[in-house]
Amino acid sequence: MRGRRIPIALPNTGALSRRRHTLYIRSAIIIFILFAFLQFHVINYDSSDSGPADTTNYSTAAILHMVPPVFHKYLTSKTRNATHGQNGTHVGTNEGSQRSANISEILRMIHRYNEMQSVLNEDIFGPLQNDSVIIVVQVHKRITYLRHLIVSLAQAKDISRTLLVFSHDHFDDDINDLVQSIDFCKVMQIFYPFSIQTHPNEFPGADPGDCPRDIKKEQALLRKCNNALHPDLYGHYREAKFTQTKHHWWWKANRVFDQLEVTKYHTGLVVFLEEDHYVAEDFLYILELMQQKSNELCQKCNILSLGTYLKTFNYYTYNKKQQQQQQQQQLQQHASGNTGGSSGGQFTTEKYASQSQWGYQVLPTLYSIYQKVEVTPWVSSKHNMGMAFNRTTWHDITRCARHFCEYDDYNWDWSLQHVSQQCLRQKLHVMVVKGPRVFHIGECGVHHKKSNCESNQVISKVQQVLRVARRSHQLYPKSISLMVASVIKKTKLRKGNGGWGDQRDHQLCFNITLIGR
Repeated sequence: MRGRRIPIALPNTGALSRRRHTLYIRSAIIIFILFAFLQFHVINYDSSDSGPADTTNYSTAAILHMVPPVFHKYLTSKTRNATHGQNGTHVGTNEGSQRSANISEILRMIHRYNEMQSVLNEDIFGPLQNDSVIIVVQVHKRITYLRHLIVSLAQAKDISRTLLVFSHDHFDDDINDLVQSIDFCKVMQIFYPFSIQTHPNEFPGADPGDCPRDIKKEQALLRKCNNALHPDLYGHYREAKFTQTKHHWWWKANRVFDQLEVTKYHTGLVVFLEEDHYVAEDFLYILELMQQKSNELCQKCNILSLGTYLKTFNYYTYNKKQQQQQQQQQLQQHASGNTGGSSGGQFTTEKYASQSQWGYQVLPTLYSIYQKVEVTPWVSSKHNMGMAFNRTTWHDITRCARHFCEYDDYNWDWSLQHVSQQCLRQKLHVMVVKGPRVFHIGECGVHHKKSNCESNQVISKVQQVLRVARRSHQLYPKSISLMVASVIKKTKLRKGNGGWGDQRDHQLCFNITLIGR
């Protein structure tokens, strides 16, 4: 016979508590693993769009990998009996090489090119239309940058409808071969005839009789050196290497608008680029949208600008809140199991924002959010890259040639700013695209003498930005929206940078204007 069981309280062993604790730990581990997996997934998703040329790989091979093979020919140089200096600048076998020293032969060739006004590939692409876009590239001798500009132009939509004009102030066989190998549009070369190269020992080059830059005016008068009476506003005398750029810019604009047969009846836009620029593939497409918007809503806009400098616009700062919201949405989508990448390219690109050493800090995912253009008074330091205007604007400027040519500043853009402020009835107003389509890839030049002039790093970063923007469908917006600066500060009259006090520079500049009249 079984006795009745009497329940006896067992001692508290903590088993239930341990089971609960274990459950919490397991849950935490699972959540952590899930979070790590999602993070890894997002990073890999970004990396797949960034391509092999990531932030640590700036090799030539990595850059070539991001360029269609058909355009590799523009990035490789032909073998010549000469070497190339840093950043692709041509240097003869010695300083006095026959190929570069024969100034009379170079002058003869320059005169021949300028007189013939040959348009290459016209038989393939047909004559220039009155409303077609003309692209003018100012070229010195940095051939590496020029190669990449040409590659970017080759990939641009509707480039075959344009006329591409290269304006040179240095005659170089390698650069000429490169330009003449272009087969994707009509091409023309013009040569600035008053260069330092062709006038090494006389004005506009450096005459032995010129006053040294830092000599005092009293000493200059005693020495009776050239232009002793006219130092610049800071008491310095001219340096030919700095004056040439302003002369060249003024000459090429006069040449294209008023002196070439092929452009005599042209009424469309002229886009001004430089050898160390790089264009997005939709820059002509965006330019056309901007022109339409300008004609409809902004009659005072007489300049369009396709480039943006960091000091003008920083995507990360401007869109910080929107970027944070996007990241939160992404985590919510991933947490709910939506990892199919259907967000239309709105993935994290924080790594681009963190690259403080690179000047642009462009976030490609923001192209789709801010397809905007802004109207503002033209400012030389902000809106001088990838700028475009037509013959009407140019003729307004040339009426103020004295203001441009006599302003004591060796920069063409500051001189143009002076023209706008002091002479034009309708000051220059610009419509500038907020998402840049023209990038500056030059690390070294007249004003920048860095110890490392390697171009690969910046070129690689630009390629990465545009590749991500392309793959995530951020280019070619269906429309653009116009915004006007809410507070337009009155532009102060600025003191020039000097370097342009020599009366000979004033006269040469003004004579350039009169040549085609």
